[in-house]
Amino acid sequence: MNTCVHPLEIRAIPIDRIEIINHRERNSRIFEEIVGNIQAIGLKKPIVVTSRIASDGTERFILICGEGRLTAFTSLGEREIPALVVDVDDEDALIMSLAENIARRQYRPLELLFGIRQLAERGYAAKAISEKTGLTASYIQGILTLLKYGEERLLISVESGAIPLNAALSIVRAGDDDNAVQSALQEAYENGQLRGRQLVRARHVIEKRQLLGRSIVHKPPGKRSSLTASGLVRTYQNEAKRQKALVRKADFTQQRLLFIVGALRQLFAEENFVNLLRAEAISSLPKYLADRVWPGSAA
Repeated sequence: MNTCVHPLEIRAIPIDRIEIINHRERNSRIFEEIVGNIQAIGLKKPIVVTSRIASDGTERFILICGEGRLTAFTSLGEREIPALVVDVDDEDALIMSLAENIARRQYRPLELLFGIRQLAERGYAAKAISEKTGLTASYIQGILTLLKYGEERLLISVESGAIPLNAALSIVRAGDDDNAVQSALQEAYENGQLRGRQLVRARHVIEKRQLLGRSIVHKPPGKRSSLTASGLVRTYQNEAKRQKALVRKADFTQQRLLFIVGALRQLFAEENFVNLLRAEAISSLPKYLADRVWPGSAA
């Protein structure tokens, strides 16, 4: 569906007649900046609304763009706000509002995901969402795949820049098998999808995903869930599973270390190898390796 917008006019409209159909959370610091700018220089850009006639015959408005400016005007005690009134139906008004939020240069990850989810639920394919938001179709398709499988932890990590989208999709394709997931991480590292700190972050996200699940439970502030016997057992089982995984990783690391120590002992027994190291001015080992290669002696 192509959204057709017919601009009418810029008017000063009553704030109490404006309805917000797509509310979004806003960082308090950013909101204070908006209020300060409006106080200092006024409203540089009008909000965008569409007009409706209510059942009582009065004119009402649906907000399409400019919730931050509207809230700032309200906090300053203003009763009216300059608005560009456009002629669109309810469907187009919602789509325009979602697309405007998603296409912002600065957005919160959850807002982006919520917007993409809403557009997908309204029947829009990845290509159509891409055209409306300015994001690539491949990126949208990847996000929709993560949404389909309920991978909220991976989604937030992708949107915060902690791990790349391709790496997250590789983890999803690996399923629930820990060995398959670790293999996917190794492959992503070898392919250059994960580097340095990204690999560490990916491992951290996977551990949380295994222990706490794919989704992030959103609890109302101030409320705590009551403890139950089944809940305690489930928590214990998850923690035991995590500890066993750590033990397996520790055993694997120990075996690698023993192999390295054995190989170094054989190499340092070769006179030609030792002479080569001296010629390259590499005549010592890190202490933790030296203590194992030559027990009881200094490197």
